[in-house]
Amino acid sequence: MKPVYLVVYGEPASKANSRKLVLFGNRPASIKSDKARGYARDFVLQVRALDPLMEGELRMDLWIYYASQRPDLDESLILDLLQDKVYKNDRQVRERHVYHMLDKANPRVEILIQPRDVDAGAEELARVRAMYGKK
Repeated sequence: MKPVYLVVYGEPASKANSRKLVLFGNRPASIKSDKARGYARDFVLQVRALDPLMEGELRMDLWIYYASQRPDLDESLILDLLQDKVYKNDRQVRERHVYHMLDKANPRVEILIQPRDVDAGAEELARVRAMYGKK
């Protein structure tokens, strides 16, 4: 399976901080904020679904370029939006490397998704344990 590289333009909203309370009749409900819904709409227009979708355990590297230092680093909305476009379920992403970047003029997300090398993760953990004298 080949790695997939994507660039999605626009500043993603934090899923955790992007809810708003609304009323449906007399019943309160929590929905995505206008910013999160707008980003989701733009995302769908920019990312075409793979055929076939990626299978198995995946590794994802994300470079999230924000317009300012203010937003929290939160990739969860992006992972959700990639479901049924790149992979079936975001539970397939077993390894993530997420970087908070700054580009005031061109906020975006650059994404690299590839099959996960389980042995490399185990080897890295063994190296770290040895360095710190842990078994």
